[in-house]
Amino acid sequence: MTDSLIGQSLPNLSLPSTDGKDLKLPDGVKGHWTVLYFYPADDTPGCTKEACSYRDGIGEFTSKGAKVYGVSMQDIGSHTAFRAKYNLNFPLLFDKDHKLSEALGSYKGTDFASRDTFLIDKEGKIRAVWRKVDPTATMAETHQKLVELAG
Repeated sequence: MTDSLIGQSLPNLSLPSTDGKDLKLPDGVKGHWTVLYFYPADDTPGCTKEACSYRDGIGEFTSKGAKVYGVSMQDIGSHTAFRAKYNLNFPLLFDKDHKLSEALGSYKGTDFASRDTFLIDKEGKIRAVWRKVDPTATMAETHQKLVELAG
């Protein structure tokens, strides 16, 4: 799990969110642990499994004061429909110009993000990175690392 981004701050960006307001990085995630998980496309089999695993395990993150955000390059309309269809209990972010996914090495060059996950600490710094994750295992792995790092 070594990655050159560990210890780096998130870039200064603002992303539209399904909660109706933009999330400004890194300031908007400071003060709590954050999971940013990138996924290729709304309402596809692997992405649905991954989103639903975070939905079902959200209490494990919120009990530690952590927030979860799904990130892809599909628009807010697509995200809103996906979130409603699967009753997702966390916001989805629209990486419109793929600036965040490019900065974090998750842009595949085809308007799709690689399935990568980032654990961000209370200061907005990247503490753990998972590349090309298994959509059925990433939630548990992320939670385990959160417990290890945040207590």
